[in-house]
Amino acid sequence: MKYEAVIGLEVHAQLLTDSKIFCGCSTTFGAEPNSQTCPVCLGMPGVLPVLNERAVEFAIKMGLATHCKIAPFSRFARKNYFYPDLPKGYQISQYELPLCSDGYVDIELEDGTRKRIGIIRIHLEEDAGKSIHDPVLAGEDTLVDLNRCGVPLIEIVSAPDLRSPQEAYAYLVRLKQLVTYLGICDGNMEEGSLRCDANVSVRPVGSTEFGVKTEVKNMNSFRNVERALTFEINRQIQLLESGGEVVQETLLWDAHAGEARPMRSKEEAHDYRYFPEPDLVPMVIEESWVQKIRESLPELPLARKERFMEQYKLPAYDAGILTMTRELADYYEAVVTECRDYKLASNWVMGEVLRVLNERKIEITEFPISAQQLARLLNLILDETISSKIAKTVYEEMLNTGEDPAKIVEKKGLAQVTDRATIEAIVVKVLEENPKQVEQYRSGKEKVFGYFVGQVMRATRGKANPGLVNEILKEKLRE
Repeated sequence: MKYEAVIGLEVHAQLLTDSKIFCGCSTTFGAEPNSQTCPVCLGMPGVLPVLNERAVEFAIKMGLATHCKIAPFSRFARKNYFYPDLPKGYQISQYELPLCSDGYVDIELEDGTRKRIGIIRIHLEEDAGKSIHDPVLAGEDTLVDLNRCGVPLIEIVSAPDLRSPQEAYAYLVRLKQLVTYLGICDGNMEEGSLRCDANVSVRPVGSTEFGVKTEVKNMNSFRNVERALTFEINRQIQLLESGGEVVQETLLWDAHAGEARPMRSKEEAHDYRYFPEPDLVPMVIEESWVQKIRESLPELPLARKERFMEQYKLPAYDAGILTMTRELADYYEAVVTECRDYKLASNWVMGEVLRVLNERKIEITEFPISAQQLARLLNLILDETISSKIAKTVYEEMLNTGEDPAKIVEKKGLAQVTDRATIEAIVVKVLEENPKQVEQYRSGKEKVFGYFVGQVMRATRGKANPGLVNEILKEKLRE
């Protein structure tokens, strides 16, 4: 019997507000433990939370970007559970009346097709603290850092529409794109600002009934999500095929061991004893505010990709790479405002620019060559001032010095040789010095042609116009 997976993801995104969701404490990552706390986020008796309006705005942005309905009336709830890093003994979240619901995102699969994944809800909540199990710092004990308590989160709950680990990966990529395009989250899974839990079950192909699901936690990268889901799907299938039963439980993913281990039996909603948060009034969202936020949204990734394909006539692959982040797309568009060859610009940004970003582990915003400088370099190629090969040399010099490409070309004498008579004289000399290869070419061994081109380029230190070299060589070899 063949099985199919049924996957739903719960993604928590930490919002890029300066202060926490219910108090004025800083949300800066990496501060000294317990240095960014106050009586409110520590849950001291008698304190009252005050809602951060910017957090609500960011949540609405994500709701609009994922085609959700924005609730005109919603409220917070207390989610009760005990954990050492949750000082109040409850988390302020949303339950029966979330801010955003009934939306979707479109993901792109490896074969180029698209699939629509439903979004059940997006709600606001506060983060808990962090337990530190570090034998160097704590020995056999556990330390608690409460800096993260009260940091604003949105939880994005997908419908069980994902059918493979690869689809889950594509969905996470799309969510990260959206939150970073919107500027509401940096999407850094390693720092915990984007976290994912997965609900997984399997069922016979063709069945409409859901199987027993497990929840997998502790996945700190997109690849680990894919690996963990693959492991859990295979585990459930093997269990069913051997006559066993899947037990509803929470599993922790161990990336080093490559396996998921049981943590606890799976909770149900009633286990948390949700009830309306008595210290916060319900949220009433005016439609005029929602409209104002809608008008402030940037062009989103899929729309921008489609525009790049239409406006710049780029292949889908190029357009997808160039719009992967908002900043990279902005950089490319700044290049093509001054460079008339859209495909040449695409090749250079995807090739040389991304190569340097990967080598130096930097973002495009830290790249030392401005879009205008790169455009000027590409225009030197288009104007036949330099060859593509020489352009690579100029590019490296620009990386090191920040100088303008035209100045580098002039200073180093790199301008392309385009004088026909000069090139013709060099071609004649090369052919005279290589009679054996000339005879081979004329007897039908056309691969020798590349040898002649190489000799001419060597004689001109790579500065001869390649097109003109090819043209003159063919003329002389026919004589």
